[in-house]
Amino acid sequence: MRAAIVENLWQYIQSLPLSVRNQEWLAERLLEKAHKEKEEAEEAEYISKEEILEDIRQGLEEVKLYREGKLELKTLEEALHEL
Repeated sequence: MRAAIVENLWQYIQSLPLSVRNQEWLAERLLEKAHKEKEEAEEAEYISKEEILEDIRQGLEEVKLYREGKLELKTLEEALHEL
């Protein structure tokens, strides 16, 4: 289905009386958008080793504070209610 939509769009674009300059402009805009979306997807998927280690350190620090009585934790019910 998606391939048919893309094919129809391509045929429509080809039927437009665009100058070479306009065709280049359109191509550049499409590539910019595609590159931006690809970069955003890659950034969203990647978590660095340093970020993971920092999250673990923070969690361990919270456990330590809880055991020392310096931190009160929320129940699962309270956390879900905040969402």
